[in-house]
Amino acid sequence: MGHSEKMKSVTSNASADALVRFEDVKKSYDGANFVVTGLNLSVRRGEFLTMLGPSGSGKTTTLMMLGGFERPTLGRILLDGKPVERLPPEKRNIGFVFQNYALFPHMTVAENVAFPLRYRGIKGAAAAVKVRQALDRVSLGNLGGRRPAQLSGGQQQRVALARALVFEPSLVLMDEPLGALDKQLREHMQVEIKRLQVSLGITMVYVTHDQSEALTMSDRIAVFHDGHIQQLAEPEMLYKRPSNRFVASFIGENNTLACSLLAREGEVAVVRMPDGTVLKGLGHGLTGGTHDVSLSVRPESLTLASGEPRESGNRIVGEAHEVFFLGDHMRLSIKAFGSQVLIARIPTREARHFAPGERVALDCGVADCQLLEA
Repeated sequence: MGHSEKMKSVTSNASADALVRFEDVKKSYDGANFVVTGLNLSVRRGEFLTMLGPSGSGKTTTLMMLGGFERPTLGRILLDGKPVERLPPEKRNIGFVFQNYALFPHMTVAENVAFPLRYRGIKGAAAAVKVRQALDRVSLGNLGGRRPAQLSGGQQQRVALARALVFEPSLVLMDEPLGALDKQLREHMQVEIKRLQVSLGITMVYVTHDQSEALTMSDRIAVFHDGHIQQLAEPEMLYKRPSNRFVASFIGENNTLACSLLAREGEVAVVRMPDGTVLKGLGHGLTGGTHDVSLSVRPESLTLASGEPRESGNRIVGEAHEVFFLGDHMRLSIKAFGSQVLIARIPTREARHFAPGERVALDCGVADCQLLEA
C-alpha cells in the first residue's frame, strides 16, 4: 500500500470483554455438508476484527449468521451476552454495509441514511439531526440532497457507511465493502474506515479476501479455510508466526519448502532439505520424531550473502532462475535444494544483475525460518 504503516487502534477506553460470541456454531444448507463447522469465536468490544479467507471458506456465511440473514444449524450466537440466533436482523441493533452499497436509487442521500431510523420510531427534527451528524462523520454533509446516481463509487460507499452508523449500533458488519473501488480509492477508504472506527470506538467485523486490506485495518484477523478458523491473531503475529501451512501460504507472499525434521534444540529445530542441505528454524508446535515438515520463510527475509555464513543463520545456495526489476526492489527467483524454487525480495540499492543459471548465495536468520507440520 502507498501508506503502508498500519493505523493503531486506541483501545484504552474499550473494555476487553466480548461483545459477540459464537459457541460451537455449525451451518449446513443441505443438511449433509457443513460450510461452517465447530466455530468458536469471540469479538471484543471496540475492536476491528476481520474474517479473511478464500471464496467458500465460510467467512461470509459466518457474517450473515451474525447479522441475522442466515440462521445457524447448530450452536449459539451471543450479542452482549444474549442469544440472538433466532432474532431477525432488525432486532439486533447491528449496522450492515454491503459490497454493492444497497442504496435506494429513487431516494436522496439524506433519505437513504434516514431509512433505518423509521423502524426505530425516530422521525422529524430528531431524525434530521442524526442524519446530518452521520453524513458529517463521512464528510458528505453538503450532499444530502443528491441521488446515489449523482455520486462517485467512493461517495456511495460513504453513504452506505453513514446509513449503518446513523442509529448508533453496538456493532457494524461490513461484507467486502471496498471490492468495487479502484486501488487508490480502496486504499484511501481503508484508512478512512479505520480512522472512523477508532474515533467512534465502535466494534466492526469485516469480511474480505484481500490480505493487504486485512493487515492494514485489523486489530485481529480470523483466517478461514474449509469452514474452520485456521488462526486468530494480531496482524503482525499472523504474518511472522503462521500456525500452519495454509496460513503461511495465504497471508502475503511466502516460500514454503519441503524438508525433513532431524532434531530439536530447544525452540530451534534442525531440518534436512531434499539435496541434503541442513538448515535451522523455529519449531514451535512441531510434533516429535523424524518426519516431513515445511520450512516457511518470507522473501524479504532473504538477503544476498556476503562473507562466511553466520553461525546464527542459514546459507542457501542455488541458481538464478528469473529476475524482475520492480522499482524499489528486485524480485529474484532461484532454484535450490534440487528442484525447489524460492523467491527473494532484494532492495534495489543492494541488488545486482544475475544471469540465468548464475550461482546465487542467500542468507536468512534462524528466527526468520518457521517450521510447520507438512
